[in-house]
Amino acid sequence: MKKYISAAAVLGLIVFCGVAAVLQSGEIQETQDDIEAMAQAEVIAEEEVPTSMADWRDNHLKVKGIYVTGPTAGSERMDDIISLVNETELNAVVIDVKDDAGNVTFKMNNENVISMDAGVAYIKDIEKLLAELKKNDIYVIARIPCFKDPILAATHPELALTASDGSPVTDANGNAWVNPTKEEVWDYILSLVDSCCELGFDEIQLDYVRFPIGQNAEEALYGAVSDDDNRQSYITQFLGRVCDEAHKYNVPVAADVFGTIIKSTADAKHVGQDYVTLVSNLDVICPMIYPSHYAAGEFGLDVPDAAPYDTIYAALEGSNEALESLRSGDGASSGNAAGGQGANGAVVRPWLQAFTASWVDGYINYGGPEIRQQIEAVYAAGYEEWILWNSKSDYSMGGLEK
Repeated sequence: MKKYISAAAVLGLIVFCGVAAVLQSGEIQETQDDIEAMAQAEVIAEEEVPTSMADWRDNHLKVKGIYVTGPTAGSERMDDIISLVNETELNAVVIDVKDDAGNVTFKMNNENVISMDAGVAYIKDIEKLLAELKKNDIYVIARIPCFKDPILAATHPELALTASDGSPVTDANGNAWVNPTKEEVWDYILSLVDSCCELGFDEIQLDYVRFPIGQNAEEALYGAVSDDDNRQSYITQFLGRVCDEAHKYNVPVAADVFGTIIKSTADAKHVGQDYVTLVSNLDVICPMIYPSHYAAGEFGLDVPDAAPYDTIYAALEGSNEALESLRSGDGASSGNAAGGQGANGAVVRPWLQAFTASWVDGYINYGGPEIRQQIEAVYAAGYEEWILWNSKSDYSMGGLEK
């Protein structure tokens, strides 16, 4: 992917690896000013030019990752995260670039972010952090919540979702939503995608890429046709725009989706997320199939939260059934034992539960054994990738192979 090279990195390339580049250019950059100018001009080392997206699909890293908040990524705790990845089967981190409150977690060099004063310096030096993660061979995914954004809603009220009485459409925590039908909202997200690709993130992951539910969402005024069929069209078009933009940098795009849309057509239409359509158009799809999110009786289980293996396996078997229509001529469908991806579909990389859902009746504590059961269910269902979610980024080696 496209990467900025710091002055120090460029100097190192010139001293140790830059003979070929010097011969090609016929010049030697001798001064610090020259080196800084090269960095500012986004000099890209030839050996770092990425392969095509087709090559990525065939040869990409099989992600085993964890979610990391912005404050955690900017603290000394990140050293512990890096050590945990190095000591276990983990190989990737999903870092909040924008959190659910709309804060961009570092001082991003992005005109939109600067104009809204949306940048919060949780991460003091994003380039240094990315360099450290790459040094440790850690795959870095940029998480960007899309249509839940209180800062964008407050700064640009014309983009905010409101009910008929003028009140903002919010989630249960009071976080405001913006209008998924507005291309100005899309453009803001696209600018964040550009910035992340230029910084050197390995992958873009979009969250809240849907229409809102709950609270006063049913009263939302969109100023556009917003029946269920059109909702799917808006989301599909938006994701197409994001993929087109990120693919210019050969950066793959993932999207988080409700686990329930795998089998529920009604849920899929209402939030605008059709599972098969999204799999057909994305590089990665990340169904949130946390056992705690399923109601009692789902999959024939009295308490899905108390049956981590059975719940994950049943959810992913549902994925296999839903994606049967994408089966390729050689019998390999997207998401089956052929590697979690087929010729006609995205990688299926589920989110797994690394937290205890004490609010669920009949819940169990989630420690190492419960995490391992979920991972094994992923493999048993024919998938190879997964990500663990803990909202506090509180992880241990429990359940992870060394």
